[in-house]
Amino acid sequence: MPRYPDPAVRTALIEQAAAMLVAREPVTLRALATRVGTSTMAVYTHFDGMTGLWGAVRQEGFARLARRLADVAPTDDPVRDLAALGAAYAANALEHPALYRAMFDAAADLPDPEAAGAAFGVLVEAAGRAVAAGRFVDADPVAVATRQWASGHGLLLLVISEVLPREALAEHVPALLAAVFTAAGDDARRCAASVQAGWSG
Repeated sequence: MPRYPDPAVRTALIEQAAAMLVAREPVTLRALATRVGTSTMAVYTHFDGMTGLWGAVRQEGFARLARRLADVAPTDDPVRDLAALGAAYAANALEHPALYRAMFDAAADLPDPEAAGAAFGVLVEAAGRAVAAGRFVDADPVAVATRQWASGHGLLLLVISEVLPREALAEHVPALLAAVFTAAGDDARRCAASVQAGWSG
């Protein structure tokens, strides 16, 4: 068994650890290594032990989210862009539900907190453009981004936990976003059109 870092093994360990955590299975070195088909030494090779592994699990969740949001190209409608970022955020959570739930578990320290905050920074930047464009009136971009993030997070957890069906996202998230954006000063009709365009892609 090679002892040098193998990116595929590293990814498999992270994803399996997140899945076991969400399933509330005991995550031991031996159990994790067995599931991945590697040796217990691989956890030390890649993460310097279980503590490093848990930090890497959280970091990977934020990294994948940041990559997904970076794929959303800015347009001349910043409110539409905010809704599109919300749709990308939801898609990432649905694609990686175990990592999404694990990334908010503050029991493990993030190796790179600044990089983890990149996704939030994208929302703040888009909200800032909405202020500059006159869509939001005297609004704090950080506050708007925080409200947007918080409004969708709880609903996503309910969907990922299968308490609500996936259809609940399309039914409720656009209305939640419109409420956040009109509270920031956007015109209701213009906001509804922008949110619909961004959410539907």
